[in-house]
Amino acid sequence: MPNVSTRDRRIWEHPILVFKRGRKVKFYFNGMEVEAFEGESIAAALYAIGVNVFSRSIKLGRPRGAFCMIGKCSSCFMKVDGVPNTRTCIEPVRDGLRVEVQEGLADIPPDKELARVEDEEVLEDVDVLVVGGGPAGLAATIALAKYGLSVVLVNEHFKLGGQLVKQTHKFFGSKELFGGLRGFQVGEELSKKVREYGNVRVLLQTTAYGVFRGGWVGLMGKNKLYRVKPRYMVVSTGASERYLAFPGNDLPGVMGAGGAQTLMNEYGILPGEEVLIVGSGNVGVIVAYQLLQAGARVKAIVEILPHIGAWFVHAAKIRRYGVPILTRHTIKAAWGSDRVEGATIVQVDERFQPIPGSERDIACDLVLIAVGLTPDTRLFAQAGAVMKWIPELGGLVPLRTRFLETSVPGMYVAGDASGIEEATTAIVEGEIAGLDIVVREKNVEEARRRRDKLYRFLWDEYRKAPVVARAREGKLKATVSDEEMEELRRKYPSPIFTLLQVH
Repeated sequence: MPNVSTRDRRIWEHPILVFKRGRKVKFYFNGMEVEAFEGESIAAALYAIGVNVFSRSIKLGRPRGAFCMIGKCSSCFMKVDGVPNTRTCIEPVRDGLRVEVQEGLADIPPDKELARVEDEEVLEDVDVLVVGGGPAGLAATIALAKYGLSVVLVNEHFKLGGQLVKQTHKFFGSKELFGGLRGFQVGEELSKKVREYGNVRVLLQTTAYGVFRGGWVGLMGKNKLYRVKPRYMVVSTGASERYLAFPGNDLPGVMGAGGAQTLMNEYGILPGEEVLIVGSGNVGVIVAYQLLQAGARVKAIVEILPHIGAWFVHAAKIRRYGVPILTRHTIKAAWGSDRVEGATIVQVDERFQPIPGSERDIACDLVLIAVGLTPDTRLFAQAGAVMKWIPELGGLVPLRTRFLETSVPGMYVAGDASGIEEATTAIVEGEIAGLDIVVREKNVEEARRRRDKLYRFLWDEYRKAPVVARAREGKLKATVSDEEMEELRRKYPSPIFTLLQVH
């Protein structure tokens, strides 16, 4: 097993990963000078040195700590250089930063702190705006750039790759779809390809905050605003982790499984030493194995259903390591002072109700929530896309054609924003969306053949596997014919129907 420094929580040896830490930097936390490594986020650097409390709740002053680690929640809000509500999980460390715990409602910073936007740049001659630098967004960008279309790729994080950067398991399938490579290697390869195209402009630490009448999309960078008028959009904004309601669920140390992956596999920081995992799907079981690789002890995985949700190959590996997977069990409460010190689990009956007297306390310093994801579809809702609640896909998603165009003409969806699946399908969907735009704009026969081949692979091969039957059913519910889409557009026209100037 790897060695973990006694000085902090950083992992210095790992059976698979090599953490290429940058130079040391120094910043200030609550007035105290601390050290970190270039390339770490503020939240990761603080977690590494044992800081658990990042803020306190507005009304009750309860401690708040890291949860998602990808900028989708508010758990890591801190004041950075006087600016409150900074998402420290996607803010890189820099020399001289001043970071403070937020106590309750954040103060409005003085004018001199607010006046940081240097200027606004107007980008009118843009073929495609791609929102999200994960597997779907990267694949779409490469497909578009290959055929000469100009692309602006927007990503909230300070690095590309999305959730690929923290995936250490190997991809299944053909070499064409990265079979045999680990997730982080796939992310590196896709990011490298994107950087090779001169017709792609990458805007990191930039948020697409709105789509507006007249065809404009608003972007907000660190010190700059952008107004973009693209002819098409591919929105691949991913997903956020679901919460569970139980006493103590807001304690530092209750974390999303993906948040733990980010700390372990992206930054090389051990998220906890003794872990309870709630949820036995692929994410929960894979993260359990990754925790073992990183040197943690997984006390148990609890699953409220009567069966394990993960693929057999993943569950079998965990059981070989002696980790119990307790079906018909769930978490009843987490407890501790300023962080998790333990949790109570309980058995449930056929109606998923707790069985009195079956409670059991488990000492742990980390409770991971792995109960699914919810698509991030806010931009689609704002644009007036026709949406549908589809439980198999994780919640509210936009309806789309077979080539992933939504009811807003020229606005495409791909990846987990289209419904929860996994990285391979995200890559395929991103490329399909990009190629469909190429076909419409340039009528390239090669792109048409590739698009159709990927579509057939996705539906006639990949989604035919029994283990993805639920996702397939959901995607079928979300996909409509071209004729049905035209009817939806007539019946429910987008309030910003001039968003994209499509030929």
